Amino acid sequence: MQRSQSRCRTQSALVETSLFHSSIPATFAMSLLHFSTLLVALLTRAQTQLLRGSCSFDADSCGYTSDPAYAAWTINEEGRFITADSSSFGEKEKYVLVSPELELRDWSCMRLVYQISGSGSLQLHLRPEGENFDYVLWTAEKPSDSWLIASVDLRNMSGAYQLLFEAKPSRGMGNSVAVFEIHIIPGYCIECNFEEHHLCGYSNQWNPNVNWYVGGSLARDPQSNLPDDHTMNNERGHYMYVDSIYAKRFQEVAKLVSPMTTASMAGCLSFYYQRDQAIGNFFSVFTKDQLGHYEEIWRPDVYATSHWKLVQVDIKAPHPLEVVFEVAFNSARGGYVALDDISFSSEFCHTETEPAFDPSVANCDFEEGLCQYYQEQTGGSVWNMVSVKPNVYRIGDHTTGTGSFLLTNTRYSSRPGYVGRLFGPSLPGNHKYCLRFYYALHGFMKLDNALALYIYDENNVAQEKIWTVSERSRDVWTEVEVTYLKPMSTKVAFVSICRNFWDCGLVSLDDISVTLGDCRVATGPLNPPPGHCNFETGDCGYTQKKKVKKGHWLRIRGQTPTSYTGPKGDHTLGVGYFMYIEASHMLPKQSAQLMSTELRGSTSPQCLIFFYHMHGSGTGTLSVLLHKGDKERLLWTRQGEQSVSWMKATVDYECYTRHWIIFEAVRGSSVRSDIAIDDIVFKKGPCKDPGDSAPYSGFSENFNEIEY
Repeated sequence: MQRSQSRCRTQSALVETSLFHSSIPATFAMSLLHFSTLLVALLTRAQTQLLRGSCSFDADSCGYTSDPAYAAWTINEEGRFITADSSSFGEKEKYVLVSPELELRDWSCMRLVYQISGSGSLQLHLRPEGENFDYVLWTAEKPSDSWLIASVDLRNMSGAYQLLFEAKPSRGMGNSVAVFEIHIIPGYCIECNFEEHHLCGYSNQWNPNVNWYVGGSLARDPQSNLPDDHTMNNERGHYMYVDSIYAKRFQEVAKLVSPMTTASMAGCLSFYYQRDQAIGNFFSVFTKDQLGHYEEIWRPDVYATSHWKLVQVDIKAPHPLEVVFEVAFNSARGGYVALDDISFSSEFCHTETEPAFDPSVANCDFEEGLCQYYQEQTGGSVWNMVSVKPNVYRIGDHTTGTGSFLLTNTRYSSRPGYVGRLFGPSLPGNHKYCLRFYYALHGFMKLDNALALYIYDENNVAQEKIWTVSERSRDVWTEVEVTYLKPMSTKVAFVSICRNFWDCGLVSLDDISVTLGDCRVATGPLNPPPGHCNFETGDCGYTQKKKVKKGHWLRIRGQTPTSYTGPKGDHTLGVGYFMYIEASHMLPKQSAQLMSTELRGSTSPQCLIFFYHMHGSGTGTLSVLLHKGDKERLLWTRQGEQSVSWMKATVDYECYTRHWIIFEAVRGSSVRSDIAIDDIVFKKGPCKDPGDSAPYSGFSENFNEIEY
């Protein structure tokens, strides 16, 4: 009974301390003095090294400035925080706070203390030097009546960059976004010694009876059998612990969850633990991805420990994940588990751990051969590399419209029947892979065995069929994505079987890519990075530049309504969306202009890449214009029918100030004049890809060398 009372007193004191990060009052002024005093004391004790870009907004803004194009942030008259309030919006739509120029050569962690009152959002962007677009690192939209702490990984970069805080308080009284502290420290955000009250962004998933608490400090009961802190090796330090004393149901679970990683990581996760097991507890460490999938990465191999024990476990996090420390008890006599000094290194801690590798070895666009793909030698070549000149009957490759791709059942392999197997390179086991590729079919009477995807082991034994053609696709490049995981080294095999020559047609294959992780988590077509637009989820901020007697760009999926013009599907997925002009709704020489969002300009060259489709006997003109001030400058143009395929275009240009890019389509002489665009990409230039060079970029109005 004495032990129970002792634990009660200890736990009560710790809960009071935890109020710092869990229940700070809503009113800014009421919480500032207490919060600031605690932070100063904590930083002094932990001797945290603050890097450039850190700011507490006490005396000034530390080099942070409001972007003059948007509403201005306001520093509180008494200092201590900076705010974006809906009452000072004016005609502006948001607030943008820009950091001084940063050059962080080593991995670092930004801890942000912020609050969203009422309704609104706060985003953190990274702006690399010389690029037109910013990259979203972190987003918050949930309002709170207390200060919250966010942890964001800032990976090491070779060049300079800036951080941008974009606040959008909703219009109306009482809506605001405030930033109290910006601390940038060396190391990874999942690292923590629990010496600071914010607990490095770790959170306890609340349970009525069993929870993680802060242990240590001189305030604890001397009769407690909880350990001393590991960091300082005395009673002054702090650690996390979970105790069974209040457990009431079988296997009640306590979860301590790390901040979500915001950058790809791979290496050694280290931590110290103690485990006092009177009757029974279970201690495990998991990773949890954005889809909520758990994967156990460690569990103890000893029954109990009377001293701090070091654990080192290798983790690979190609996509955002959390580390979860989970303890379950059988009864109130299940003892305790203590945790301290979590750290991370980019070097793997076990020599037997397979080093990080690049799955892109399995990528291939077949522009310069088969890459690391090969086919079985028996029976001659079934898969052949071909290219198609621009024409009005047969589609070219998916990569550029004029490049190479693989084709089965060509004139070199036509015979009563065949089995064609195309093998990829061997990839290590125990990894989740996302495989993407494009295929197109032509002339098949039956789809059975037209194209299937198998997993083979290193002994060339088929393990599993993971995909097969299920829909009839006619002359449209269609994307497929498949996620798979096997314990052994494997390779994929694309298999096409023709049992009867008269039932078979042509199978085309192009643009194979492999990445680590689940396809639903990995950045894919439905979640494009900044500067990219594939129109799958909307217009990406592109707007119609409307004038009298102008036509309109339309967002559509599938085939355009007028026959013998327009694409049969989009370029991104084959079954997705694209933008086009419907010539039957326009008069000859009428135009439609689609304008990008504002681009800020850069001293570096810029590269614009997009795909266009100009098929139809009456096709008009497609042009790319640069709009700056009240002037427009022609960057690129095509005139007349180009191909039945989606064609790749690249445009190099320079502009140092704010500007817009306009896609202008002019209707031709007849209704067979649909013009379409898709998969727009802006990136830092120049456009270096040799395949992007003339005659497929720049000015070539008379590029009509197509076959009829």
